Amino acid sequence: MGGAVTTPARDIAHLGDFTTTRRMLVISLLAAPIGAVSACVAWALLRLIGLITNGIFYERVDTSLVAPGSGHHNPLVILFAPVFGGLVIGLMARYGSEKIRGHGMPEAIESILLGGSKVQPRVAILKPISSAVAIGTGGPFGAEGPIIMTGGAFGSLFAQFLRLTADERKTLLVAGSAAGMAATFNTPFAAIMLAVELLLFEWRPRSYVPVATAVCVATVVRYPLLGDHVLFRVPLSPLHLTAWDDLLCLVIGLAAALLAVLATILVYAAEDGFRRLPVHWMWWPAIGGVVIGVGGLIVPQALGVGYNIIGQELDGSIGLGLVTGILIVKTLIWSLSLGSGTSGGVLAPMFMIGGALGALAEHVFPYVGHGFWALVALAGVLGGVMRSPFTGVIFALELTHRFDALLPLIIGASTAFAVSVLVLKRSVLTEKIARRGYHLSREYDVDPLEILFVGEVMERNVLTFEADLPAADALLAISDLDPANVTPRRQMLYPVLGQDDRMIGVVTRTQLETAAHTGAGAMAVSDIGISEPITTHPDETLRHVAMRMAGREVDKMPVVAREDDRRVVGMVSLTMLLAGRLKDLQEARDSERVLRLRVVRPKWLSPRG
Repeated sequence: MGGAVTTPARDIAHLGDFTTTRRMLVISLLAAPIGAVSACVAWALLRLIGLITNGIFYERVDTSLVAPGSGHHNPLVILFAPVFGGLVIGLMARYGSEKIRGHGMPEAIESILLGGSKVQPRVAILKPISSAVAIGTGGPFGAEGPIIMTGGAFGSLFAQFLRLTADERKTLLVAGSAAGMAATFNTPFAAIMLAVELLLFEWRPRSYVPVATAVCVATVVRYPLLGDHVLFRVPLSPLHLTAWDDLLCLVIGLAAALLAVLATILVYAAEDGFRRLPVHWMWWPAIGGVVIGVGGLIVPQALGVGYNIIGQELDGSIGLGLVTGILIVKTLIWSLSLGSGTSGGVLAPMFMIGGALGALAEHVFPYVGHGFWALVALAGVLGGVMRSPFTGVIFALELTHRFDALLPLIIGASTAFAVSVLVLKRSVLTEKIARRGYHLSREYDVDPLEILFVGEVMERNVLTFEADLPAADALLAISDLDPANVTPRRQMLYPVLGQDDRMIGVVTRTQLETAAHTGAGAMAVSDIGISEPITTHPDETLRHVAMRMAGREVDKMPVVAREDDRRVVGMVSLTMLLAGRLKDLQEARDSERVLRLRVVRPKWLSPRG
């Protein structure tokens, strides 16, 4: 019979699954208007893109979102419009703010991690305008990256007018970013997942609840502005899936990963190439515009955001010749021009490139449903490029409402993610940050200091002093200790006990030495020590102790009983906190065989002595 499971003899009623306060509700209330504003920003940017596109390519005043390559245009317009747009962006970046360069998300991440979540007001104005110019003049970019940056900028600016912490500013910045993305694509779940996987760098109620609040508000505000329909309407006829088709999703995921790796390498190879040019970086976007113009002459449909082309890929109506041209030309002009430092997003181009890969596979793989392989490849490329497989899967589902493709999408996106992280150290989003000399880790795990308690690592053999002991005698007692007994020697912080052996303060070795050398050695240790020391309890987690040590700038603490905060039961130091890290290292490094097979043989097969 198995024995009963025993619990540690400690009171942990004060600990919970999450650490949060009512402050979370205050930040959530602040996030609600940010979500509404971000939805309006998304609407305004899409209208501005439409206005510029219609004016440049169709010579009319209209704000509806149209594709630059859907009609017959003068070849000179196709060739030189992106060059003009790149020139405008270069001027805006040089004389406005250099932070408008790029696709938005690395800039948002850098602001969160390194800038205290503070965004300059000029960025909130110049970023959407520069992106609208880039896309409206034919740039093969998406609007979501700039909207993420702009929504985040408004969230940050709103927070900067209030007395908030850096963490609270980060939450409102991400709330604005995620809200803008949800309003752009009508994908609230994917927007929240992107915030969790890429922007928040934590999983806590204090940040999740405000972000979810902003996203929900933005999605509701979106309905009267942009509608509540699915962005890509695809035929929802039943899928004819077999186990063989699920296996082929691995192949699609592998191909998507290789395409994602290629696109990432091309972006930064292009950036390296532009850095070698003997001209100021202000001119680089215009040079990138030449690449866009040439690509537009070859495949005009590769220009612009390309929602119409993505829709054709997902409903299976795109031709083989066009999809081949899109796959090659769109990949090249997007990656090469993005490396020039122009302004534009990555999601919509990844949708189109991934969809083109899958649409090409439609001519080779068995028929499962309209646009099925394009949808799987789209999620795969997104998972490989952004290293966000959950976001890729949820995006694909919310963009099409093809929920019966959940398992194939997981297979494709997870395969692409696995290959991408094995082949490339950094993604297209984090490489830019690394090139500025900063390291970003996107791995999340439970802090080992959170699951170990002070009582498990503290030193119980503690040297204490009576309150009236002279400082010189205390120092002499430490000096005369047996050299083999190193624990009291390295203790360095000594509790001072009064009546009933209850702590009335602490004294450090440095204080004892100072008193002895300044002629105050006759003073009692209680008079030269610290009367209100910082303490902890055996049932506190090591993470809590580490945070208190950092906040109070100490590296040692007396450990006192929970029921009597004047009764010393141990001592904890900064080096003891390494026990949690050591346990984590051992679990990752040390291999062992836990179970063994025991073979019972018949007696006649047993070896005879």
